[in-house]
Amino acid sequence: RPPAPVNVSVMHLRADSATVSWEVPEGDIIIGFSISQQRQDGHMQRFIREVNTTSRSCVLWDLEEETDYIIQVQSIGLYGESQASKKVHFCTLKKTDRFSSNSSNQDDPTVQGLDKSRHLQTGEMIIIVVVLVMWAAVIALFCRQYDIIKDNDSSNNKEKVKPLSERSTPEHHSGGLLRSKFHPSVPSINIIEV
Repeated sequence: RPPAPVNVSVMHLRADSATVSWEVPEGDIIIGFSISQQRQDGHMQRFIREVNTTSRSCVLWDLEEETDYIIQVQSIGLYGESQASKKVHFCTLKKTDRFSSNSSNQDDPTVQGLDKSRHLQTGEMIIIVVVLVMWAAVIALFCRQYDIIKDNDSSNNKEKVKPLSERSTPEHHSGGLLRSKFHPSVPSINIIEV
């Protein structure tokens, strides 16, 4: 079993969140961690377990303001979990304290990470919209080209059919047919054999 984490500390304290960090003694293969979080009054709130990670910190969310908490961290190795670390006590801030600390701590990595993730989500949305618009343009262009090709094919077919009909049905030099039943305005021609 791996040794227990050491130097467990709480950073970036807010009214509703806090970051827990710890160190692991060198030489042991650690594949994850688990954190138990409970309120000072003994009410168990949360048990977080992460594997396949080399992270040595975790953000606790949805904390209550001005509340005392106790946390303990365990390392997860290939053959089991370590003993729990020493208990660490901390108290969340008031909401007014959190807002004043946010405005004064612009170099806070937690705040910067949140801002970057928001920009990343906005950037992703812009990329998705641009890709969708491009696909719509490609589809519209394809449909337009398809209609042009279809119109050209149908007009070519009409031209091909017309010469055949001209050959099969004789026309008068003025444009009318020789048979009067098709065009009553054109007089019929009677041929008399002698």
